Amino acid sequence: MQTRAAILWEPHTDWSIEDIELDDPKAGEIKVKLAASGLCHSDEHLVTGDMVLDPEIATLMGWEQFPVIGGHEGAGEVVEVGPGVTTLKEGDHVVLSFIPACGRCPSCAMGRQHICDLGAVLLAGKQIGDMTARHHSKSGKDLGIMCCTGTFSPYTVVNEASAIKIDDWIPLDKAALVGCGVTTGWGAAVNVADVQPGETVVVIGIGGIGMNAVQGAAAAGARHIFAVDPVDWKREKATEFGATHGAASIEEAAAQLAELTWGANADKVILTTGVATGDLIGPMMGMVGKGGRGVVTAVAPVAQEDVKLSLFDLAMQRKELVGCIFGNANPRRDIPRLLRLYDEGKLKLDELVTSTYTLDEVNKGYQDMRDGKNIRGVIKY
Repeated sequence: MQTRAAILWEPHTDWSIEDIELDDPKAGEIKVKLAASGLCHSDEHLVTGDMVLDPEIATLMGWEQFPVIGGHEGAGEVVEVGPGVTTLKEGDHVVLSFIPACGRCPSCAMGRQHICDLGAVLLAGKQIGDMTARHHSKSGKDLGIMCCTGTFSPYTVVNEASAIKIDDWIPLDKAALVGCGVTTGWGAAVNVADVQPGETVVVIGIGGIGMNAVQGAAAAGARHIFAVDPVDWKREKATEFGATHGAASIEEAAAQLAELTWGANADKVILTTGVATGDLIGPMMGMVGKGGRGVVTAVAPVAQEDVKLSLFDLAMQRKELVGCIFGNANPRRDIPRLLRLYDEGKLKLDELVTSTYTLDEVNKGYQDMRDGKNIRGVIKY
């Protein structure tokens, strides 16, 4: 069939909206008519080159990362199923999980679906089942898809492992957000930081992930929640999601935190900036109190290796520095669970969406994100 898509032909260029050809699903795959796609910062990392693989590694793996259809937060309706699909049928409503969950690898078997073995091919751009393409340009060029989903298109074909069935009455344009950002932020606080009632929490960077880390910490019972961001209105907005304090910088937050806690500092500090850089780790961990935990959720450039950190302080204060992907969630459990919380009025999704866009406005949406105008932008089809 013919449809349209936002394609990134190479880094440091705009998304190009073009007609494409979409094949029917093959074994283990489904075709989805999407209702919406989130404009997540991770797709911006393709544009800036932060998430671009070393060409030698890509060649060694037999991968061609570009051109690629962006988007990895989507929700919609199954309109066709391929041979062998057993968990979904036409008419089912689904959220596309940016990390597939096979349910059979050692990680999935241990309840760690966020590091499913299939995650090794997230940036390969091809279908999981046979590493070939279902999306093609009008000239016949194979197109990759971001994180095995490619939601910057009204229709896409994905593996069954990437699709999570949800209740029919959940609004699909809001459900799309739990495919990445909401689950990542909420899980960073609840699963990874393991926020406990009465604790003091600092969230650095109040975008789509950081705002959900704030509401996750609030739901977990945190006493004090610092929202750190240079944009005034984002700090103000964070109070609606549970923040009790705001600061424009790490330095300002550290001073307020020390005064509030009489020098004890925070139990948990979560880094959710647009880009993680090595020079942020030392100041972040400086706000972590004795026996506390720092969580790195923000995406760093692939080539980032240097980190500034006091190892003496790390050991002598018995602090923990841990990594986080997808909120260390299990998508087949946590995506439906979060949507049930939304359905019961216990999780804010409507309030996250600052602006909606058409597919043709995808570049405007990302410029708004860069300019600090959005918590979350959403493409509606």
